[in-house]
Amino acid sequence: MNLSPHASGSGLSETADRGAMRVAFFGGSFDPPHNGHLAVARAARAAFALDTVLFAPVGMQPLKPEGPAASFADRVAMTRLAIAGEPGFQVSLADAPKPADDRNSAPSYTPNYTIDTLARLRTSLTPDGALFCLMGADSIFGLRRWHRAAELPFVAPLIVASRPGQPLQNLQVDLKAALPIGLTLESAQDESRNESGIEVRTFILINQAGDRTPFYVLPSLHVEISASEIRAQIHAAPGSPTTEPDLVPPAVREYIAQHGLYRS
Repeated sequence: MNLSPHASGSGLSETADRGAMRVAFFGGSFDPPHNGHLAVARAARAAFALDTVLFAPVGMQPLKPEGPAASFADRVAMTRLAIAGEPGFQVSLADAPKPADDRNSAPSYTPNYTIDTLARLRTSLTPDGALFCLMGADSIFGLRRWHRAAELPFVAPLIVASRPGQPLQNLQVDLKAALPIGLTLESAQDESRNESGIEVRTFILINQAGDRTPFYVLPSLHVEISASEIRAQIHAAPGSPTTEPDLVPPAVREYIAQHGLYRS
């Protein structure tokens, strides 16, 4: 596959009114992209009236120095297949592997920091546009370890899918414990279901300077699919069909089988 790892482009359509769009950045390894990712993105699209959800496979995650199992090109290809036909879903290369200083060398392994990516995307939107950062439960509970984590929600408000079956009371306690140092959490509303029918819990994050930003939780998706478990399933049974049909989209399942991914 001829995919330039440092091709430019956020994935946002080049339109005159692009700045007024409501956009959610959805970064991750997507190794592979699965039905859980799609469920989270669909819920966020409906609940927040999003024009675009940007699926951004990451080149190099600082917290995963061993790197992804599949190549960046394969992960981009699978993500394109996974979201094909979904209104408003686009692949973004905003987190592609960074080019090395020497143009004749391979892409570098410089980590991709979400806050830097969001800041670049924010500048592509005018003030009347809205940028969110969409993530799953595992990401929020590791947020404290992220680069400049306490600043990130103030660049783009967070939309988080909670763990399946987690009571709201326990969720709030866990969220407070997971917050980066310097941030506090307050409830913002009692009403939890908007016009889309998707349950949304709204909180307020406050930093040490007194700045406030909304923080949103989707608590009732009941989606529990792990990319690592999918890879382990394929590795453990190389002669069997590639994953259960309800774990990944059919086109992704076929791509994994055709390219022999995750077998070794």
